[in-house]
Amino acid sequence: MTQPFALAACAEMLWRDRPIDWRARRLKEMGFGVGLWNWPDHDIAALAKTGATFTIMNGYLKGRLTDDEGADLLLASARETAKVGKRLGVQRLNLHGTGLGDGGIPIVKSDVTTGRMWLKARDTLSRICDLAETEGVVFTLENLNLLDHPGCPFGTTEAVFSLVSNIDRPQLRINLDLYHTQIGEGDLVRWCKTCLPWIGEVQVADNPGRCEPGTGEINYAGVAKALNEMGYRGPIGMEAFAANEPEAALEAFRAAFTV
Repeated sequence: MTQPFALAACAEMLWRDRPIDWRARRLKEMGFGVGLWNWPDHDIAALAKTGATFTIMNGYLKGRLTDDEGADLLLASARETAKVGKRLGVQRLNLHGTGLGDGGIPIVKSDVTTGRMWLKARDTLSRICDLAETEGVVFTLENLNLLDHPGCPFGTTEAVFSLVSNIDRPQLRINLDLYHTQIGEGDLVRWCKTCLPWIGEVQVADNPGRCEPGTGEINYAGVAKALNEMGYRGPIGMEAFAANEPEAALEAFRAAFTV
């Protein structure tokens, strides 16, 4: 049995009664990278002192892909976040089709995605790539499920794949969240294969419940085997709550992605 993937976990979702720098240190001790959400919630200096490997972080604070005002907000926010990300050595800065508010609900909903919105999104992401090239960082675009995030433009796996593969620049990759793909589209292995050339990170949680692998319906051992066989060697991030103890959840995650 081997461990071909670099494993990481979202610090905000584990040990939620502990300081964030403690969580980062514990993940490092257990051999995992660290994923973060919004950086203003945290003491960046304290996190930097942990020596942890930070694999992904939200790459913006506000803005959206689909209109001029939203694009300008997104670019300004992404530029500020890129500088913070570089302080931590964050490997990928994550984006969505629009800013998300409480409970993951889009701040500006779009029930219909028009051709004009597609063209604007492509232009906005191309500008993001220009910024990323200048700053020496990489952004990812994450798929979301529209049951939990109704009205999020470009939330589906298909939409994210279409945008990233069409732009096709190394500064923009796919954050393929298989929890969301399972709810929205299913067919996980086929989506992994389709997105493979553009994947920056694969994120996982089981469904229902959004807890660690082995607590729901997804055959993550089968997904891991397929990813290994298709040659994926990138990071796998557990963006999941612990069904019971965080350490046990992390070991279940590690076991699922040992092939």
